[in-house]
Amino acid sequence: MLAALQNGVRGGKWHSLIDKVFRLDTLALGWAQVEKNAGAAGVDRMSVKRFALAQDRYLAELAQALQDGSYRPQPVRRVYIPKGKGRRPLGIPAVKDRVVQAALKLVIEPIFENEFEPRSYGFRPGLGCKDALREVDQHVKAGYCWVVDADLLFRCGLNESWRREIFGMRQGRMSRAFCTRDSLP
Repeated sequence: MLAALQNGVRGGKWHSLIDKVFRLDTLALGWAQVEKNAGAAGVDRMSVKRFALAQDRYLAELAQALQDGSYRPQPVRRVYIPKGKGRRPLGIPAVKDRVVQAALKLVIEPIFENEFEPRSYGFRPGLGCKDALREVDQHVKAGYCWVVDADLLFRCGLNESWRREIFGMRQGRMSRAFCTRDSLP
């Protein structure tokens, strides 16, 4: 997908990506990921199994809502799961929202992956904290003795200018909606 996106880019800036998100084949790939992961129903109580029974209709509805700008993510259902001696909150998005999130990820991940440094390990496909620790271990063995760790905090990982640059104004509002929606108790 990255090669196709790069071929249509002038000046290194994408003017619209939402048309790639609302394509039925992209939404179908997103749905396949959601179906594979299963998971609980969101606030609307629609299960993955129920979505599967009418997946073509639901995907077409999502494509239309994304295309005409009427799509709005639902609040996240809040549940509590055991952790240690206590409990921790867990947010469960609606199945439709998980499909849209997966489709968004399919479109924007290759773009960001192309920009990341090879030594960046956080939230990257196929990489994790153990990979970062292996690299730190290699540096320690090579005689380095300082570790500098810096995190830049952006709400939901995408700051406002990136949202505008990637999605444009209308789509920026949609990505912001995922980052700021409220959870229901």
